[in-house]
Parts: sequence; C-alpha cells; structure tokens
Amino acid sequence: MTIHHRIQQTLTSAFHPTHLEVINESNQHNVPAGSQSHFKVILVADQFAGLSPVKRHQQVYKVLTAELTQIHALALHVYTVAEWQQRMEAPASPHCRGGMKGETKDTQT
Repeated sequence: MTIHHRIQQTLTSAFHPTHLEVINESNQHNVPAGSQSHFKVILVADQFAGLSPVKRHQQVYKVLTAELTQIHALALHVYTVAEWQQRMEAPASPHCRGGMKGETKDTQT
C-alpha cells in the first residue's frame, strides 16, 4: 500500500470526514519522479468544532505518527463542516523554496 493510500485510510478511519483530499505534491519539489514525500491534506470533520487550529493539527499528527516518519512535508488544512461550507477550497501550496524541477538557479554573486 502506498503512503498516499495509508494516509487516506488512516484519516478516514480516525475522523470519518465529510470531505477528505490527500494530494501528493511531491512532483512540485526537487525529488525523484514517483516520490511520495510531500503531501497536502484537506480534512473536514465536525469533531474539530471548538478546537484551535493547533489542537486540530495535534490530533492529525497523533493519528499519522507512523506515516510521518516516511514523508518530508505535510500541509494540513483542517476544518469543521460549517467552516468548509463557507470556504469550499483550501489555500494553494507555496512554491518549493528548495528549487523546482527544471528551474535554474541564479549564479550571480
């Protein structure tokens, strides 16, 4: 089973989300083709109601303990159903500061 599917399965089992997206963004980074190292998760569940963003993230990190040892980056966007209904999309991920594939570095001093 891929890391992508393990993340998806683990979050589904733990939170029974009304909306879940697990997006492998590794191709946006300077890693080998087919890597599973950078993920974006959009997770919507009512059990986050009344919790601060930090507490929400802590719950997700606790559930994904095993998976986090195998990935480099995890962007979390965690909402209640009401918050998601107002938003309906998560922020775009920032560009990789380590360099994009095919990007040339400025060599001027």
